[in-house]
Amino acid sequence: MDKKTEILSAYEFRHACKEFDPDKKISDEDFAFILETGRLSPSSFGWEPWKFLVVQNMDIREKLKPFAWGAQKQLPTASHFVLIMARKAIDTKPGSVYLDYISREIQHLPENVVEMKTNAYKNFVEKDFDLTDDRKLFDWACKQTYIPLGNMMTAAAQIGIDSCPIEGFDRAKIDGILKEEGIIDTDHFSVSVLVAFGYRTKDAQIFDKTRQPIDKVVQWVE
Repeated sequence: MDKKTEILSAYEFRHACKEFDPDKKISDEDFAFILETGRLSPSSFGWEPWKFLVVQNMDIREKLKPFAWGAQKQLPTASHFVLIMARKAIDTKPGSVYLDYISREIQHLPENVVEMKTNAYKNFVEKDFDLTDDRKLFDWACKQTYIPLGNMMTAAAQIGIDSCPIEGFDRAKIDGILKEEGIIDTDHFSVSVLVAFGYRTKDAQIFDKTRQPIDKVVQWVE
């Protein structure tokens, strides 16, 4: 199988798995691979405004369940359940401690480049994208988290692992549980999206993909 056919086959294989085989678990090696594709994902300005919270504690999953209506079957059965957290405005405002850390400690930028990048980002936030309040900045960070989300699901499909992205949840209640359990500092993070990984049940009903034809979703400007 050539590489392009292999990749498209993974997209055909992938579906929003509503229930997983609870007796089949993803190996540590395979899940580390999936997480690594998330870690290596790109982000705007390279800020990486995310954290991947892997919830394997079944008691915590049970506490999340009443407030995650879109994950009623996935929470109890998924081999691995991930809450992708987005950073709040305290970390994504120009000049924040977090962005300074990324620029200096992770990207190892020289002082003059840090200053140029900070100014460019400030212009982007205030003028280009109008990210002028805390909610707008948080929503922008949430948009970034969908890049690793897609990459992790595709990577999983390429090695025969099922997944399901989930937006059906009460954000405030989920954040509240994470804060109460001492898992996440909710001054800095809030949940963006959920994603479950595992293996489909033997009797899972898989339907043909229903997508618009290419000429309806692609427009060429020549």
